[in-house]
Amino acid sequence: MTQTAAALRVPESLPEAVQDSRRGSLADIGERGGRLGVEIADMAGLVGDLTRLGREQSEQANAAIDAARQMSVTNAELASKMDEASNSAAATRATLSEATASVSGALARALEGIGTLGEGAIGLKGSIGEIAGTIKLVQDTSEAIQQIARETQMLAINANVEAARAGDAGKGFAIIADSMKSLADKIRSFTGQNQKNLEELARTLRNLLEKSDGNAEIAQKAIADSTSAREAAGTLQTLVASAQHLTEDIESMAQSVESNSNCYEVVHKELTGLADTVESCDANLARAQKRVDSILGISEDFILFIAESGIETPDTPIVQLAQDTARQIGMVFEQAVAAGEIGMNDLFDEKYRPVPNTNPQQHMTKFVTFTDRVLTPIQEPILGMNPRITFCAGIDRNGFLPTHNKKYSHPQGPDSVWNSANCRNRRIFNDRTGLSAGRSTRSFLLQTYRRDMGGGQFVLMKDVSAPVYVRGRHWGGFRIGFKV
Repeated sequence: MTQTAAALRVPESLPEAVQDSRRGSLADIGERGGRLGVEIADMAGLVGDLTRLGREQSEQANAAIDAARQMSVTNAELASKMDEASNSAAATRATLSEATASVSGALARALEGIGTLGEGAIGLKGSIGEIAGTIKLVQDTSEAIQQIARETQMLAINANVEAARAGDAGKGFAIIADSMKSLADKIRSFTGQNQKNLEELARTLRNLLEKSDGNAEIAQKAIADSTSAREAAGTLQTLVASAQHLTEDIESMAQSVESNSNCYEVVHKELTGLADTVESCDANLARAQKRVDSILGISEDFILFIAESGIETPDTPIVQLAQDTARQIGMVFEQAVAAGEIGMNDLFDEKYRPVPNTNPQQHMTKFVTFTDRVLTPIQEPILGMNPRITFCAGIDRNGFLPTHNKKYSHPQGPDSVWNSANCRNRRIFNDRTGLSAGRSTRSFLLQTYRRDMGGGQFVLMKDVSAPVYVRGRHWGGFRIGFKV
């Protein structure tokens, strides 16, 4: 006991009424110190929450800055591509306009020629038809002449016969008859040859007429196609107009992209400023966390000082229970080592082997089976000794809790939040409270903290721990968690 703590004891030489008054004042100090520790622990938890929140906000702000930066780069690339597209569209529009004008002119001339050729082909067919009709008339006339020539020849033959009968009187008539026969022969010869020529001409005209029929059909089809060609020319004009609209749309989009890029630059600057502010707040919160932790440590020292001074507080019975149980556990461990139930090396095993498929992660060591057997009979009865007690468990120097109370030692299931609250055995609690409880060598350590029950749920708790020694070697501590 320190001299300061001894000085707080009430001298027995004082009158009883003064002693009672002084004891009441000291008890009030103890109670106030306990409440102060609770408030400081709650404030420390809130500062810790704000620190984590600030860290998350800082990470989110930096992520937003990176996203904004990437979007700015993307927008710049898009703007470049839009400029290229706009220039390409403008060039395409100019090329289409020139090509359309050239094609339209050539097409118009071609259509005019096609129309003229078509009309000529159709007219030629009509002219050939008329020539064929004339040839038919000539053939008919030639046939009539041949008939006359045949009749004249017959008449000349008859005249020669009659002239021969008349004798000398018919000689002159015979000469005329011979001349008529000779003329008829020549006419017949000429008309026969002419008939052959007319037939050949008619055959040629028939072939020409057949070809002219095909040409006329082609001409008519060409004329019909020329209508489609005119429509195609119109389509080209429409295409040029569409290219014009496309160019205008691309230019409008390029302006929007440029405006968007400017906006993202502003957003990037604002986000950068926000990130700087968040980082500044985070730094301030970190400093506040350190100061609160320091104040919390002072508060714990103050509570220890009050307890060592002999001042009774509402927590004193639980503190004494923790100290007594820690000594009991140390004795049980020493007896087991002496009996050969477990070796010192196994009892101090710090090779934590992860249990597969557990969430939160559980671990095994060489002493877990041993502590499950010997600690359970010690720990379970303590839960019913004081209504404020919530849990009690032995932990090693690294915050590893091998054997918990049965109600916190259920098999894990698929819900990690449920596991966090109900499967707390074989886990490492290396937070500030857990490590301090496991490594403290003071006669006891009384801490106030917020117990994480999983799923963002916290419960404000007090934690008293006392060191456990095995053959003079610090194994860890015994913790009792109780309501404030």
